[in-house]
Amino acid sequence: MYFCVVSTTADIFSISNETDFNNVALSIFRHQASNCEIYKAYIENLHIIPERINKVKDIPFLPISFFKTHEVLSTGAKPEIVFSSSGTTGQVQSRHLVTEVAIYEQSFNTAFELFYSHPENTCILALLPSYLERDGSSLIYMVDALLKQSKHPDSGYFLHNHDDLYLKLQELQKKGTKTILIGVTYALLDFVETFHIDFPEMIVMETGGMKGKRKEMVREELHAQLSAGFGVQMIHSEYGMTELLSQGYSNGVGIFNCPPWMKILLRDTNDPLSPPQHGQSGGINVIDLANINSCAFIATQDLGKAYQDGSFEVLGRFDNSDIRGCNLLVQ
Repeated sequence: MYFCVVSTTADIFSISNETDFNNVALSIFRHQASNCEIYKAYIENLHIIPERINKVKDIPFLPISFFKTHEVLSTGAKPEIVFSSSGTTGQVQSRHLVTEVAIYEQSFNTAFELFYSHPENTCILALLPSYLERDGSSLIYMVDALLKQSKHPDSGYFLHNHDDLYLKLQELQKKGTKTILIGVTYALLDFVETFHIDFPEMIVMETGGMKGKRKEMVREELHAQLSAGFGVQMIHSEYGMTELLSQGYSNGVGIFNCPPWMKILLRDTNDPLSPPQHGQSGGINVIDLANINSCAFIATQDLGKAYQDGSFEVLGRFDNSDIRGCNLLVQ
């Protein structure tokens, strides 16, 4: 056995440098290696000895598919809420058992304010029909909270009522209102196929996902269509998923940045326990320290590139992986 001081949420959300991140990540790893049963079993099957892990780059990452088949928990507390992934009929959904929903709220509120400022003085519009039409969406939980914090009377959801959204955007543009439109990719494309608006001051944020409703598009083509339709220079994006309690954000050209308690590492596509050769793309591993009560070290099915400043790019998904709500763009 080895001694470790278990990090707290105060430690997580006060991270300000690489040393802080490494110390908290190693603390959480040691806790979860002992207390998350599926992660502990996975590490044992890899013949990895947790006591010998002293660097973040050597931490093993749990394949994201285990969220479909096991309860991924590192605490004995009962879940306050269960988030589930979207999926077509017959697919097994991922389930994220969240024992302290306040941690999720602190994570998305702090990150949103870091990247976009507090939502209080912003009109937030949401075009998320497929998410609204099912239960268990962590994205809807986040957007609900942001809408409640927005003091603007026009903030709210638009389901399939594109005519109303068009009129609202025209009104907000004429008034010069600070506006953010958050939308699932296919719904944003549906909108600009019928309507065009010139609103260069607006932030348009796509959350990914064609949901099988439209053909897949390369990012450049998608963002060009959306930029032209909304009259904006750049299209913002959100990188999040059911299994995470944190999000990365891009303010254009597909380059994402993480909040201080989240980090992206790459793995070799043929050897999941090794990094790719310098400069090469690889599978995306996510460290999300907000996942303190589940598993903070997740090997996703996304492919990407990572850059020295901590930013990253999503290139697509592994072959034969499930169609998922987040980032289905292939290039």
